[in-house]
Amino acid sequence: MIFTSQRIITIEEMDLALEIRRQVFIQEQGVDPKEEIDDFDIIEKINDTVIHVLVFENNKPIATGRLLLDSPENEYAHITRVAVLQEYRKKGAGRAVMLWLQNMAKQTGRNGITLAAQTHAIAFYEKLGYKTRGAIFLDANIEHRWMDLVFDN
Repeated sequence: MIFTSQRIITIEEMDLALEIRRQVFIQEQGVDPKEEIDDFDIIEKINDTVIHVLVFENNKPIATGRLLLDSPENEYAHITRVAVLQEYRKKGAGRAVMLWLQNMAKQTGRNGITLAAQTHAIAFYEKLGYKTRGAIFLDANIEHRWMDLVFDN
């Protein structure tokens, strides 16, 4: 499959990303909509510290994710809300999201990335070079572990 990726800059693009997240997190995983959608998803409030990506296959939006750059000093950028439509999983769409966001983090001078991985997805992130740390914790009633990727300088 050939994927194209683009930064989300319009309300319409954000709506496409939020629809993917609704399907994955709210419908499939039962996450409360009040927990899933937050101020980082309001296009009018987004600035240079939040970058969203939308991945397409044949012009169909199939995956999304976001990069939070406003991290405290000595902490890495934070990838959140990575979601891939069910029929596109294990076909490279998630990898496309991650590589695009990682590239953006590097371009903005970050030294690495932190993310909270759902435990079922740890192996996926490990293949991208992420390392687990800490104990399992619950977020939206789903088990997660912190993972980090340090960029080579």
